[in-house]
Amino acid sequence: MFVSQRVLACVLLALPAAAQSPAFEVVSIKLNTTNDPRNMRMQVLPGGRLMATSLPLRLLLSYAYDVPVNPSERMTGVPEWTVREMYDVEAKAPEGAVPAGLPANELRSRMQAMIRTLLADQFKLVVRTTTRDMPVYALTLAPGGPKMQKAEIDEKGCSADPGDPASCHGFTGGMGRGMHGKAVNMSDVARFIENWTDHPVIDRTGLDGLFAVDTEGWVPMRLPPPPPGGAPNPSARPSGDGDMSDPDRPTLFVILRKLGLDLKQHRGPVQTYVVEHIDHASAN
Repeated sequence: MFVSQRVLACVLLALPAAAQSPAFEVVSIKLNTTNDPRNMRMQVLPGGRLMATSLPLRLLLSYAYDVPVNPSERMTGVPEWTVREMYDVEAKAPEGAVPAGLPANELRSRMQAMIRTLLADQFKLVVRTTTRDMPVYALTLAPGGPKMQKAEIDEKGCSADPGDPASCHGFTGGMGRGMHGKAVNMSDVARFIENWTDHPVIDRTGLDGLFAVDTEGWVPMRLPPPPPGGAPNPSARPSGDGDMSDPDRPTLFVILRKLGLDLKQHRGPVQTYVVEHIDHASAN
């Protein structure tokens, strides 16, 4: 285990905010050797605290850069070990850097900036940002408009603690288990489903506010090829996503239309990230 501590000198406080890299004041990282995904947990807590257990580095990259956890055109060059290698992470922002009562989107933005600095400092991450023209899905309103119920709370009532019943902007479930979110917006929906689409998803609904979303599971957009020399096993169940061979399970397009939403394919500019270098964490 190692601990690194930043002491912010008064001279730095006098510099413009843009000249400083937002960073955690204290960071503790240790390799988790249990390799048990059932213990995986990540919390972004009020006051600018990050708590994670058994967290694959790929998930931290996903949160920091707003890219899918699954392989995506949005972020390339990510080594395979970032999925297998798990870490326990504790980090604390400087006093006042993340004041209480921030809107959820502002809290996320500030935490993302500090996590990017953590990745650069502790894992020597080097990322090149590019813009590419590529196929995308636009998440739009279907004819007839939205068919989702308004959430029981609004942004002012949201908690930043994922364990709090008043937490917002989070989903449970997945491709074979459906989308389940009690207070989510359309950007959250686009971000979540992009983990299972074959192209990036951009929110173009123009719909504001928080909604309760609860759906059944859906089949993959592209089914995996059958094994060499044989037919696919109809009883095969990919880990965590239910039975993908069920012919009665709907597509993601059908699921979204039940919510009054649609996916339309376009081409457009997308900000992408290329990982040029990343190391395993090691003691200073």
